Amino acid sequence: MKDKIQLNEKWLKASIIGTVWASSEIVLGSFLHNLKVPFSGTFLTAIAIVLLISVSYIWKEKGLFWRAGLICALMKTMSPSAVIFGPMIAIFSESVLMEISIRILGRNYLGFLVAAALASSWTFFQKIANFLIFYGFNIVELYKSIMQFTQKQLNLKFDTVWLPILLLLLIYVLVGIVAAVIGIKTGKKLVSNPTKYNPTTYHHLNSTPKNKTNTEFSYSIVWLIGDVLALLISLVLINLTDWYVWILSSIVVVSVWVIRYKRALRQLLRPTFWLFFVLITMLTALVFTHLQSKPVLDAVLIGIEMNFRAMVLILGFSVLGTELYNPKIRTFFSTTYFKQLPLALELSAESLPLVIANIPDFKSLMRNPVLVVSQLIAYAEFRFSELKATPNSGKKIFIITGKLDSGKTTFIKQLIESLTSKNIKVGGIFSQKIYENSELIGYDLIDIQTNNSKAFLLNYTDQSLPQIGKFSILPQSIDFGVKCLKSDYNIENKLVIIDEIGRLELEDKGWAKSVDELKKSYQGHLLLVVRDKFLKQIIEKWNLTSCSVFNIAENDKNKIEKQLFNNLD
Repeated sequence: MKDKIQLNEKWLKASIIGTVWASSEIVLGSFLHNLKVPFSGTFLTAIAIVLLISVSYIWKEKGLFWRAGLICALMKTMSPSAVIFGPMIAIFSESVLMEISIRILGRNYLGFLVAAALASSWTFFQKIANFLIFYGFNIVELYKSIMQFTQKQLNLKFDTVWLPILLLLLIYVLVGIVAAVIGIKTGKKLVSNPTKYNPTTYHHLNSTPKNKTNTEFSYSIVWLIGDVLALLISLVLINLTDWYVWILSSIVVVSVWVIRYKRALRQLLRPTFWLFFVLITMLTALVFTHLQSKPVLDAVLIGIEMNFRAMVLILGFSVLGTELYNPKIRTFFSTTYFKQLPLALELSAESLPLVIANIPDFKSLMRNPVLVVSQLIAYAEFRFSELKATPNSGKKIFIITGKLDSGKTTFIKQLIESLTSKNIKVGGIFSQKIYENSELIGYDLIDIQTNNSKAFLLNYTDQSLPQIGKFSILPQSIDFGVKCLKSDYNIENKLVIIDEIGRLELEDKGWAKSVDELKKSYQGHLLLVVRDKFLKQIIEKWNLTSCSVFNIAENDKNKIEKQLFNNLD
């Protein structure tokens, strides 16, 4: 049995902070990047710093920063932007740096200023790291040669090689410090004069997140492992083999990625990608030929090698990001220290449209950033109170599973009798076998609440009726079952049972819409009967990673019943 995972208060707060942060990344980030605004990443980091420091004045739990950063990074997958892997790493790294600084130095001026400087500087260091990773250390030699040439031409008496880098780093640090000051000012204002949530003070944007997860894409752990190996092998070949070997191997790998992944193709179609390709090649050939006295062919090959390395890495990270959308990877988190993460992400996904609706326009943000952030945090507090009070947060979902004819329905009938005897109201449906002369001729559908029945499956072929196996499905029974599973029909019931969920529901037929409705609006608990062959697919389809699963063949039925009673109580 899997223990039911309840979303604790710390993860609930982190989910709200992460969602507000993600909404700014998705809406304002797309706006800034589409306009090609310089330092747009630094501006977004500054907003995050203000948000985190401000909210730390009202929510003081340890670990909120890195949790919010993790949720925001994963929510970044809903961004309309095609490039998300780098920003995801940056977001999480910034939150971790701020968390470490606050833990060591405390929630004071020094702690906040250092935290902001570190977080803001991370963008700068990540950009340098990206250049080194994508182009190798040849990019360092290229940069040093250009700067030494400039120093010589201008007849400067001091070393200018690292001066531009140090000046640029100083700009990032100053931006972080300014953001920290705004955050401190906002946080203090929230404590002394709390801002009340008022939806009318916000401007609505006509921008909505687009979840790029393609439900028709065939995710594969094998492909994920293969992509990692292809990326590593390609880099090794580029570093250790002759030019004709790594050019051919890189073209083969890139071609395979383009065929399987649309993201890889989108990266290759970007004009800036080819502009950099030509620019780096020509610049390398020019600098290395004239300044380092290398043969022209060698210099050109160095430029092409740098570009091929960058192309393999950029496309490689892109395709890895695609495979990491795999629901199986999200399911894996439910068994680790991050078992709260899937629930927090599900809550964030539900809250994101509401938060985006309350994101102000760019002019309002620039006119009065302190007021805007105060209003956003007021909304975060309102959302936290709303979610904490909702009765739906205590809902539990149970699954009874086993092989065909393993006794699942028999157990359900016994459970219904036991629940009824204890005055626990239960609703839903189960299927009752119908025999004629010891031969199975069909199934009746039973309304648990009233014990009324309707013919459900009949053992004859009628081409005008939908089929499941050797049985024909009677349409009127589906309408009957849907009525029995309505939320308002079960408003007084503590538990709703659905026997059973399987092939039809995976095809969005049968009781699929009823499960959606009950998950969303029913305030009681759910018990689903699922054949073991469909269990994994059902869990992935409805994101039931935190449910309690009982295998009827592997557990004593009396113990299962007792555990169910304990959980219901």
